[in-house]
Amino acid sequence: MKKNRYILCLLLSAFMLYFAVPRLSITASGLDGLFSIAWLGLALCVVAGNLTALLYSANKRAKEPARKTVQGVKSRSRVY
Repeated sequence: MKKNRYILCLLLSAFMLYFAVPRLSITASGLDGLFSIAWLGLALCVVAGNLTALLYSANKRAKEPARKTVQGVKSRSRVY
């Protein structure tokens, strides 16, 4: 369920970047240039965060079963 949300947010942010980048002027002076740089920086953080969460959630699920078997062995050794 969360994986679908991360993909949706990633696609929506890419869609917003597709329309916003041609209209933003980084080389402009004053507040226009500052706003453009700040907006692109925030968009980069959003894309990076969603991509990291998407990749980490897949990796986390793969490691969970291995960890459960190790804990089960430890609990059995304490019983003896």
